[in-house]
Amino acid sequence: MNKFLPFLIIAASVLISCTNYGQLKVVTDLPTSLEEISGMVTYNDSTIWAIEDNGNKDEIYQVDQKGEILKSLKVKNGDNTDWEDLTKDKDGNLYIADIGNNANTRKNLVIYKVPNPSQEPGEKIDAEQIAFYYPEQKKFPPNRNALFYDAEAIFHKNNKLFIVTKNRSNPFTGEAFIYTVPDSKGSYEASLIGTFTPCKDWKLCQITAIDISPNGEKIVALSYGKLFVFTNFTWDDFSKGKMEEIDLGARTQLESICFIDNKTILLADERSHGTGGNLYTYTLP
Repeated sequence: MNKFLPFLIIAASVLISCTNYGQLKVVTDLPTSLEEISGMVTYNDSTIWAIEDNGNKDEIYQVDQKGEILKSLKVKNGDNTDWEDLTKDKDGNLYIADIGNNANTRKNLVIYKVPNPSQEPGEKIDAEQIAFYYPEQKKFPPNRNALFYDAEAIFHKNNKLFIVTKNRSNPFTGEAFIYTVPDSKGSYEASLIGTFTPCKDWKLCQITAIDISPNGEKIVALSYGKLFVFTNFTWDDFSKGKMEEIDLGARTQLESICFIDNKTILLADERSHGTGGNLYTYTLP
C-alpha cells in the first residue's frame, strides 16, 4: 500500500466540510513560504518534491504530509527563469521544466535534469541542461491570435519529455500543442506530434500541469478546475486516444499534479486571494 493512503483517508474524513474545493480532499496546508508551487512529484514515499515558479529561488523542496519543509536543494546551473513543472523517469532522475513563457518572447527554454534528489546528501544538486525551441514559432512574440508557446506541463515516457503548451491566444481557441524532446543533455528542435482542444473557456481550459500513471495507461492534464483524462492511446500522439473531461468543482489556481498510484492523484494550488495553498487528493473514477 502506498504510504500516502492511510493519511489521505484520515484527511478526507476530517476535512470533508471543505466544500469550496469541490471534489478535492485537502491533505494539508502547504508551507506559507511556498506560495507559488508550480510542480511536484513523489518518490513512492509520504513526501513530495516541489518547485516554485518565476521570481522564486533556484531550489527544490521536500515537503511532508504536515506541510513542513524537510529539505531544500539549490540547483546548480539551473536559474529559475520560470520553473513550471516537474517530472521524473524510471531511474529516478528529476526534470525541472523552465518553460514558462507568458509573453511568448523567450528564446532560452530549458529543462534541467538532476539525479534523484532523495539521494542527495548535501545542500546543492548538479543539473544538466536540455535546451530546446519550437520550430513553428517564427515571431517573438507572435500576433495575439497565435500566442501558443507558453507551457506549464511536462511528463516523461520512453526516453522523451512530452511538453503540453498553455494557450494564451486572443481570441481564445483552447488548442494545446504536444511537443517532445529527448531526455538527455543537449540542444534540440522540439517535435510537434499532435494537438488537442480540451475545451474553449479561457478561464477553465488552459493546461497548467500533466502527469502519466505509473502503469502508463492514463494521462491526466490539469486546468484551473478541470481534469482531462486520456486513455486507450498509442504513442506518441496520446491525444488520439479517448479524452474524458472531469469538472473538479474547484476554482483555485491549480498548477500541480502527480500520480501516487494508478488511480490516485495529488494536486496543489498557488496561494492567491485568500484561498488555495493546499495539497489535495482526488481518486479517478
